[in-house]
Formats: sequence, structure tokens, C-alpha cells
Amino acid sequence: MPFKPVADGVTVAVRLTPRASRNAVAGIGAGQAGREQAVLKVMVTAVPESGRANEALVRLLAKEWKVPRSAITLIAGATDRNKILHVAGDPADLMTRLTTLSVPTDPSGSSKP
Repeated sequence: MPFKPVADGVTVAVRLTPRASRNAVAGIGAGQAGREQAVLKVMVTAVPESGRANEALVRLLAKEWKVPRSAITLIAGATDRNKILHVAGDPADLMTRLTTLSVPTDPSGSSKP
């Protein structure tokens, strides 16, 4: 699980793909070799220059998770594709909301048996 509760909120492990064809949360994936923690896979159309991709990441997640942009802080990985974000708020409430909202629905709309 990419989400970890802390005293003043939740930390989130993210794998960011800049220059993507669309802005989207792609789901939860396995972490890199040597890391046990899963990551939230996110795609943004912004380029990774002057912090534009990081800004797009924060905007997208704030909108998806229905939290103010000021509640999301980049705490590690400013120039790396692997990032750690901090989301300020009640940890129990955030864990419930973030895990529910971060699993994308099937885009085809079909239900699998």
C-alpha cells in the first residue's frame, strides 16, 4: 500500500510519469527493486522542468482526493520520478478516502465476473 499514516496526516509513495498523454491516476503498482512499498502511479502531461510536473501532480491529486492543494506537500523526490508526498489532515479519514479514491475504475465500463 503506498499510503502510510503519520501523526499529522498521510505519506504517499508516488511514481510520476511526466509528458504523458493525459493527467490521470493510473493505479497502484509495485515499487522498484529493493523497495517493498507499493507506489501510486500517476501520469501528468506537464514536462519535468522548473517543477512543472510536480505542480501538476499536486493539482491533480488535490482535485482527485478533494483536499486543498495547500494540504499536499512534496517531501522527497523533487527531481526524481519516485516521490514522497505528505497530505495533511486526520490520518484515519485520509486513509479511508485516499485508498477508495485512488483505485481507478474500469474505463470500458464493463463489469467482470
